[in-house]
Amino acid sequence: MEMLKVDKNKITDTKGNPIQLRGTCIGGWMNMEDFINGFTGSEHGLRHAVGEEIGLTKAEFLFDRMQHHFFGEEDIKFIKSWGATTIRIPLNYRHFEDDENPFSYKEKGFTRLDEILGLCEKHGLYVILDLHAVQGYQNTHWHSDNDIRHSLFWHDKTYQDRFIALWEEFARRYQGRAVIAGYNLMNEPCVNTPHGDYPHNFFANYKPDWERMNRIYRRAVDAIRKIDPHHIIFLEGDNYSKLFEGLEAPFADNLVYSSHNYTAAGFGPGPYPGIADAKTARIESGVYWDREKQLQVFTDHQGTKYTQKHQVPLWVGEFGSVYNGPLDEVPHRLAAMDDQLRIFEEFGAHWTTWTYKDVGVMGLAMLDPESEYMERISSIIRMKHQLNTDDWMIWLPGREARNTIANLATTLENVIGDTDINHSFNIAALSQSVLTVYTGALIQPVYAKLFKNMSEEKIDDVMQSFAFKNCKINDGLLNVLKKHTNKTVVS
Repeated sequence: MEMLKVDKNKITDTKGNPIQLRGTCIGGWMNMEDFINGFTGSEHGLRHAVGEEIGLTKAEFLFDRMQHHFFGEEDIKFIKSWGATTIRIPLNYRHFEDDENPFSYKEKGFTRLDEILGLCEKHGLYVILDLHAVQGYQNTHWHSDNDIRHSLFWHDKTYQDRFIALWEEFARRYQGRAVIAGYNLMNEPCVNTPHGDYPHNFFANYKPDWERMNRIYRRAVDAIRKIDPHHIIFLEGDNYSKLFEGLEAPFADNLVYSSHNYTAAGFGPGPYPGIADAKTARIESGVYWDREKQLQVFTDHQGTKYTQKHQVPLWVGEFGSVYNGPLDEVPHRLAAMDDQLRIFEEFGAHWTTWTYKDVGVMGLAMLDPESEYMERISSIIRMKHQLNTDDWMIWLPGREARNTIANLATTLENVIGDTDINHSFNIAALSQSVLTVYTGALIQPVYAKLFKNMSEEKIDDVMQSFAFKNCKINDGLLNVLKKHTNKTVVS
């Protein structure tokens, strides 16, 4: 494999041949998430709860086997078979550094990552290293392994120093390693929510802090470049990779900028083309979605405009649809995905789907519903549905808990009387605090008890449910992806 570099608005190999990065994200492997892996709450909270219930040694074995079976050579061969050129690996800093032992790095995490890098090298698949959960939390949400709903990173130099030092460690270990396409500095930063996602500054009226973001980005890039002058560095926009207009112009060689492009058309419910009524406050809903609307949303995205203005490559690091709704909804979500990919390809945007494997929400590979793991956690899944603990698991049959939160939101708004509070965002923030975080933590010991009297041999048997050979392939999504890979890249 050859090192990749940036040449104006193209990514090329060392000979100048253009390379199009197309692939998927391996969420749930070295950064676990509730809706992906089938638990509730945060990864570090779950690990603690399981350790308390079944003992630290057996808990470590359980998570080790889940990781081992979740992603391996058969997965890599499959991803390569449909024409992908890259994977993006989300990483949780806790796999590499302990909070009680900062600046000292855990070889176990690097060994596991190195094994996958070697297999990707063997099969010719580039890897983007994505620091998905950083020290002190770069955003307030569950996917940064955050269970306090405050983002401490941006206002704490100690966390920033640890973040920089960890990237320096990655740079020392991987400089010159061609299988690595580059370093995704951090996933979905949200700089100006140090006190949590209050409804009146969440998304709609969010106020960026560009000076702070630019300063920390520049410091991190400079630190990496002193050790590793060649690898591409991928930078995301503020407010979950949506805002770019305040980013300073590209200030170093080999920078690529990354947007995340989730749309209501991919979530539904509703026909596509047609009115999509997305059940999340994050994305535009209640409007007519078709290819033209998708094109408008993409071209109006600040990430698209920024990269066009500065003539640098654009990588859509995350986008996707959900497939856990009624069967008659699935073709519409796939059609929306197809149009999104066609637009990315027309504009020469690089892309990685979210996500590769999960328990049956939006993955390309999904655990078999009749597998032992899925049968064993069926009670947890029912709780997740009834109590709406998973903020990203859109299709939920039970609405009682969410309706209770909505009533509480209304009560708060009526008493406070501040018309600037957005009702939808108020519900979202309350739901995430009460249901995703607090209720999710209440369920974690129940999850742990499912494995309490189980031998290590039996635990391994159960975790083999995550192995590629035991998973079901989302053939509809696979066929859509194949339409947009194995294409000639125009130089």
